[in-house]
Parts: sequence; structure tokens; C-alpha cells
Amino acid sequence: MTVPTDLRRHHKIEVNHLDRLAIVYVRQSTLAQLQHHQESTRLQYALVHHAANLGWDPERVLVIDDDQGKSGTTATGRPGFTRLVTEVSLGHVGLILGIEMSRLARSNRDWHHLLEVCALFQTLIGDADGIYSPADYNDRLLLGLKGTMSEAELHILKNRMHQGKLNKARRGALGTPMPTGYIRDAYGQIQMDPDEQVQQVIRLIFRKFEELGTLHALLQYLVEARIQLGVRSRTRAGGGLLTWRRPNRMTLQNLLHNPMYAGVYAYGRRQVDPRKKLAGRSSTGRVTLPPDQWHVLLKDHVPAYISWDQYQEHVARMGANRNVASLSGAPKRGTGLLSGLLICGHCGHRMVVSYQTMPTGSALRYSCIRQVTDYAGPSCFSCTGTTVDSWVVTQLLDALTPASVALSLEAQSTLNRDREALDQHWHARLERAHYDADRAARQYQGVEPEHRLVARSLERAWEQALEAERTLKEEYERHLHLQPRQLTMDEILQVQSLSTALPALWSASTTTLQDRKEILRLVIKQITLWGTANNERMEVRIEWQGQHVTEGQLIRPVARLDQVSTYAEVCQRVKAGVAQKRTALDVADELNAAGLRPPKRRTTWNTAQVRDLAQRLGLQFSQGRDGRAVRPRRPPRTGDWWTLDGLAQALKMPVVTLYTWVRREIVKGEQPKPGQPWRVWADDAEVQRLHDLRAEPASVREHRRWVNKATSMLNKPEVQDVSP
Repeated sequence: MTVPTDLRRHHKIEVNHLDRLAIVYVRQSTLAQLQHHQESTRLQYALVHHAANLGWDPERVLVIDDDQGKSGTTATGRPGFTRLVTEVSLGHVGLILGIEMSRLARSNRDWHHLLEVCALFQTLIGDADGIYSPADYNDRLLLGLKGTMSEAELHILKNRMHQGKLNKARRGALGTPMPTGYIRDAYGQIQMDPDEQVQQVIRLIFRKFEELGTLHALLQYLVEARIQLGVRSRTRAGGGLLTWRRPNRMTLQNLLHNPMYAGVYAYGRRQVDPRKKLAGRSSTGRVTLPPDQWHVLLKDHVPAYISWDQYQEHVARMGANRNVASLSGAPKRGTGLLSGLLICGHCGHRMVVSYQTMPTGSALRYSCIRQVTDYAGPSCFSCTGTTVDSWVVTQLLDALTPASVALSLEAQSTLNRDREALDQHWHARLERAHYDADRAARQYQGVEPEHRLVARSLERAWEQALEAERTLKEEYERHLHLQPRQLTMDEILQVQSLSTALPALWSASTTTLQDRKEILRLVIKQITLWGTANNERMEVRIEWQGQHVTEGQLIRPVARLDQVSTYAEVCQRVKAGVAQKRTALDVADELNAAGLRPPKRRTTWNTAQVRDLAQRLGLQFSQGRDGRAVRPRRPPRTGDWWTLDGLAQALKMPVVTLYTWVRREIVKGEQPKPGQPWRVWADDAEVQRLHDLRAEPASVREHRRWVNKATSMLNKPEVQDVSP
């Protein structure tokens, strides 16, 4: 291409244009064009002489070539184009020269923005066809048409290349990088790796994931068994050389998500979402789509390690293992057996497990806190976990008892398959090490003895191969020593006989919490709980994997006596005992014999609990344990002074909690003399304040207490040091 000579001293070029800069914009779209299409680059740089012919002083001609190797589809990431627009906006530019409009921009948005700025500051635009003034209507129309054609040309080229690529992928002929365990033969066909050890490791990975269920457990197993993955080099220099590398989490995750192992040729699994694409980073914005949105999905197109159904189960299992609120997640190490399976029957959201350290151990509790976390509202439902766990485990053992023998035989066969797979893997490693040693020996024996420069190197290589073989044999012996021995026939019969005692196996010390949770998730789909806050009765609904449903009602521990379903009967028996002038001990024995329990359900009734209930009812036993008359108790209120028991009963709160409030100075209390009972001051307004304080959540009260404490510390005057 040559620059026409009739453009010299163009009539649109005025003196004010010559007083400003002439900018030559140089750009090539890719680095390959810079290397292999240098004629276009030379032609663009030659526009400097063209600007001089148009009347510009060579020192007033500026070349901007900062965008070499960058596409013109957008102005983002193009510092040269940004610099060009900035210079025009400052009124420094009289003429912009480019070999064609596509060099400046292939986006109408950027192109018309440049035209607006050039029209505002009276800047000319020139190419190989002429010089244009963006302020002129006809020139503006022609420039807009050229920009539209430039943008359309880019889309046509992209669409043509994409369709060609897509058509080739629909035939399964589009070349893609081969994952571990596959190679391309000389005819371009996808085949399994010819190395049997590579195939054995791949099959072992899929089988162990089906057994273990989590990616972390699979990785831990491979590390403990010292199993490595065979990876072939993809570079031309590597020539497909097979190397053995230790497994890592990302490699296993990509392996389990790759549909090629299920015999599927797929294209378009990860597509670009323009909303997530970052400027200047071509590899960003890719999202993984479900199989029904892939561009190409050809089943039974390549040799398969697993079936398509197995692949879908693996992907679904990894998705369910994610730690998000809407999914059950992988089994954790906590003592809550039902974590991830419980659904709140009131709002339908998943319940969470919490642990509280107690003097007797860790207290387990299941709660629905969705309203608390999302809307700062009250908790839907919560209950102690021990009661629910015990009932569900009982239902589970009853359901699994008929299949216990089959389960034991399946466990035995699985153990034997794992041992055989590991043994095959070790034998393959030993065979490879023996081959390397023999090969090194043949190379050493084939060299002339006098050629010591080569012989010494081959001798060292032979010694290293022999050392590697000896080390591998020692590792194999240690592996055999650490592996459990094969079960004898007597032991197999013993396992089959123990399988009938499934409850004993469930509670055995060798059965881990993860094992119990895995069994629960295999047979139970979800468990729904619901009940009222002031009632000890709780409804439970188990949905089994086979669409079977089991429903039941549980009695859970509650905090207060009036929440117990038998509260009316207990009160009636206590009233009858007081009327009949019986002792508190006799009434407690009667309640225990009738099967009536206190709220916590951890103990039976005693005399103190019976007397406390009688006091709440406004009654008093006339006789003590020894039959002697009981002195009447002090009145609960004298003026504005209350006893601890009386005010606690009026506020419907435990006495120990009220005593804690006295110690924290939330309530005004005093002890007249050492050893005498405490008394608390509270008039009607104070009683109402305490009622409102009692109704607040404990977290709100605790937060207020710490805020007041911090405020008092900040307002405390500092002690100045006046010592000399």
C-alpha cells in the first residue's frame, strides 16, 4: 500500500492545525502480527513522512505506539488510545493519522467518543483515503460509516472463527488438552494411556471417592498410601514423557469434574459471562454451566473409566459437600449426628448445631437461627440434641437390622478390593523400577570399557537405578507390614455373627463419628422438627432415601416447670398432698412412682423441688421430713422489700439468676446481717422494669452490661503521678 500524493497540502488543513501536533497512531492487534506481518508496521511508521509532506514540521509529529499487541475491541487496557484522547481533549492535536480506521478503534462506543472530542477541538482525522473533519456533516457521516464497518468486520471474523471451531467440536475433532489417563494417538484419536499403572490409579481414585465421599478424605488416603499420579508432559520439548507426581486437591477436583472420564466429549463447559469479566484479563469471567447448557456433549465418544451416571453422582456429591446454608455439607467431627440433615418445620430452613461447654461435658443443641441472622428476629425453634439423636438412631438400627448381614459381607468385599488395588499399584511400581535398573545396566554394558568419560556417567546412573529399586522394595515391605492381614474363615464367620448385633457395632469405640454420620446420610434424606416454645412435646418426621416416611413424637427437656405437659397433674398432686397434711418426701415419691419428671428430665423429684412448687402455688407443707411442724415462711413482700424467693416467683425466673443480678448490681439488694437471708428492694415501677429486663434476650442484656462496663472505664478519671 502506498500513500497517495494528492493528499499533500490538503485544503482542509489550516494554519491553526499546523500550529498543533500531528499524531501518528500505530497498533497491531496481536504479538504474532508484530512478528510475521512487519510490512504493516513499517507502513504505519511511514505516516511520519506523510505528515511532513502535509506541512508539519518533523519535530511536531508525535508517534504513539503504546498499544502494540493489543486488540481494538475496547479502549480498556490501551494506554496509547487513552493518551491520544487526552492530548486531543487538551487542544494539542491538529491531525490524527492512521493507516485505516480499524487501527484507532473497532468499537463504535470508543470511535464516536473520539469523533465528538475531535469535532469539539477542531482536530482532523486522516487515513490512506483522505483527510476528514469530524465537525463537517458529510465527513462525520463517512467516518461513522467506516467505524461501523470496522466493528462489523471484527464481529464477522470472530463469528466465522467461532462457528468453524464449534462445527469441529460437534464432530468431536477439536483438539483439547488431554487429562491424566488419556493420550492422542498418531491419527488424532483419543485413547486411554497405554501405561497400565496410570489406568489403575485413575480407577482407584474414582472407587475410593465413591467409598469415602469427600475430596479431603480421598486426598488423605492417597497421601497415606503413597500413591502418585502419572502425568504426561504437554510441551513439545517434553515429548509426552510420563512423570509421577504427588496428588493435590486441585488436581483431584479437576479430575472428578472432567466428563471425559465418563466417555463424554464436551465443549463449552465453562463460558464467559461479560458481567464478571475484568478489563485487561482475558481469562476472567468464566463460569461453569450445567450439562444442558454445554455447546457440545457427545456420550460414548471416548473410552470411559466410569459411567455417566457415576459422573453425575460424583459431581452432585461434591456440590452437596459445600459448606453453605442451603446444603447439608460434608460430615464434620462434632458429636451432633444429625448436623446437616435437620430442617425446621416452622420456616423450612436448615437447622444448625451448637455446643456449650458444661461441667459434665459438652451440651449439644439444634437450633434454627435463620430469622435471627437475617432479620434480627426471634429463633424459630431449638431443642437439645441428645433426645433427637437417640430416637433417630433407634429408628435407624431397626431399619438396618434385616440388611446387617449383607452390609457386613459388602464391607468385607470392599476391603479385599482395596487391598488388591493397592497391591497391583505397588507391583506396577516395582516392575517399573526393575525395568529402569535393567535398562541402565544394558546401557552401561554396551559402552566400551576404554571410554571412561561415558562409562562413569552410565555407572552412576546404574547405581542410582539400583538404589531406587532397593528403596522401593523396602517401602513395599513396610507397606505390607502396616497393612492388616487377610481375614481367615473363622474371622469371617465371626464378623457375620457380630452383624446381627448391629447396636453393639454402632456404639463400639472403633466406630467413628464420621462413620455414623455417613451411615445416617446414606439412608436418611432429611429430618424435620417442629414444636411450640412452651411445650415439651416435639414432632419428628424422617424422610428416608427410599421415599418412606417415619413420624413420631418426642418429649424434650424444657427450662421451666410450667412448660411440662404434665404440669396440671403435678400441681394437682401437690395440692392434694398439702391438703392431706403429707410430707414433701411422700409427695415426691408419689410423683416419681407415677412417672412424672421435672423440667430438665435429668433427675427425679426431691423434697426441695416439691416445697418450691408448693410455695409457687401459695401453699406450705405443715410437716417436715421428721414429721415435726414446719415454721411458716416469711411473707414474700414487706412494703417494697422482697425476699429472693418471692421476687423470683413474681418475675417467673430462677432464684439463682435473681441472685446473680443482685451481685452485678442490676437489682438493689442487701443482707441485713452476715448469715441472714438477702432481701431485694423493688417498688411497682422497679418490678415492671425487671419484668421488661427479663423478657429481653440474654445476648442483649450481656451486650448492655459490657457497654456499661467499657463506658465506666473510659469515664474513670486518670490518676496523675505527683511524686517527685
